[in-house]
Amino acid sequence: MNKSWVGITLVACFLQGCGSGSAPEPDVATNMVVSSSSFASGQAIPEKYSAYGENVSPALSWSGAPSGTKSFVLLLEDPDAPSKTPFVHWLVYNIPGGTTSIGEGQSPAGGVVGKNSANMVAYYGPKPPGGMHHYHFIVYAVDTVLVLESGAEKDAVVKAMAGHALGRGELVGTYSH
Repeated sequence: MNKSWVGITLVACFLQGCGSGSAPEPDVATNMVVSSSSFASGQAIPEKYSAYGENVSPALSWSGAPSGTKSFVLLLEDPDAPSKTPFVHWLVYNIPGGTTSIGEGQSPAGGVVGKNSANMVAYYGPKPPGGMHHYHFIVYAVDTVLVLESGAEKDAVVKAMAGHALGRGELVGTYSH
């Protein structure tokens, strides 16, 4: 391999987080729309949905899943957290492919809840240590049902999705306390 390809590979690896101990999320087209009746895109998430409030998950809905979608993965993370990788607040995988919404305070029917960064298998609402943080609700459309045990962590879910993600959508809300 010549030096220019090595350099390009190293830059690509750096940009995707190789060697950081965290698997890079699938690089797929953002072709889905994720929304919430609980807060508007780019706006503040009400305290009710935070760990300072009632710690209930907001209502979410999505549309535009590509054909061939067999399941969905829902990931809520805070990239502003003071850590090397984004803080995972909620992870649910194997949400049935026909699902298009989740009610407030509910886990998706048929979905499997994964482990968050607080080491809980549950929703853990925003709880920034200070300042304004951005919370990314990401929904991935997947062409299979992931073969994982209950309570899997983000890295295992991302690795299982490799080569199977068909599309994604994202809703970002903010929270400060």
